[in-house]
Amino acid sequence: MPRTTIHDIAKELNTTAATVSRALNDHPSISAATKENIRNVAKKLNYQQNRTASSLRLGKTFVIGVMIPSAEISFFGSVIHGIERIAKANGYSVLLFQSNESYEDEVQGIQTLLQSNVDGIIASIAKETTRYDHFLEVKRRRVPLVLFDRAIDELGVSTVVIDDHKGAFMATEHLITQGYTRIAHIAGPSHIKIFHERLRGYVDALAAHGMKVEEDLITYGKVSIDSGRACADQLLQLSKKPDAIFAVEDFTALGALQAIKESKWSRPGQIGLVGFANEAFSAYITPSLTTIDQQTALMGQEAAKLFMEHRPGEDLNEKPSQKIVLEPLLIQRQSSQMKKPKK
Repeated sequence: MPRTTIHDIAKELNTTAATVSRALNDHPSISAATKENIRNVAKKLNYQQNRTASSLRLGKTFVIGVMIPSAEISFFGSVIHGIERIAKANGYSVLLFQSNESYEDEVQGIQTLLQSNVDGIIASIAKETTRYDHFLEVKRRRVPLVLFDRAIDELGVSTVVIDDHKGAFMATEHLITQGYTRIAHIAGPSHIKIFHERLRGYVDALAAHGMKVEEDLITYGKVSIDSGRACADQLLQLSKKPDAIFAVEDFTALGALQAIKESKWSRPGQIGLVGFANEAFSAYITPSLTTIDQQTALMGQEAAKLFMEHRPGEDLNEKPSQKIVLEPLLIQRQSSQMKKPKK
């Protein structure tokens, strides 16, 4: 069958093609009743808008590029849901690329998104990334760039983050109030700001409660199950073992939990455990994992809203960047409950 055009819709309604075009593009000069009538007829005739023609006419592709470190982590999947909700409501589609935590893959992904002429990029930086020329190239081309979760202030772009320091402080303080006295921390790569802030929150919580920071109770991992297991094994071999662990994120906490279960310190309440991120699995493991929720869907929505505030082709170097900081939420579950809570 021949493809339906705006001329077919105009003929059906005895109006002009220009009126149909303006109505389908939500032009303010067209009344709400006329827009609804035209959209109903377009639907009846199975009209499919020519996105290429619209893009050429408006100078926009109506596509947002999204770069995430890994699609296997539910945290990022939830953020994407938030982005898509706002994008869809504003007539945009999402083109997704994952870096697999690789600097090279991230650079290639950004190049691919730029070559696809996306209207903007929303990204979270890979663990391996320590150079940011590819993001500076995005800015140079005046393509709107918004960073979420793993953000770099030096890039001077708008960001949406959680208060990582506060979340870590809350996690550590929760263990203290449960009665734990030797609280260890499995940290992440220190060049990534969020992990550095979580380490700082841990240290500040101990200091706030008059507890000494012991260097042998801090280990540095690579943010993975295997790394969490290895770091926990190292901590459990200390002559003065920790009675609780705050892990930098939930996958690390899961590895630590496996190590704890395989050790002689396997009874509930002997070693407390708190993670960070509220991954999907954290409520269903045994014991269920106490963690910090990062309001991921809201993070995605706020990142998409920041993109929507950009005008095509504006000089981003002259526009002041915005920073949205979300509140962390403590989710208390079984893993942090002490066998004999502090009175």
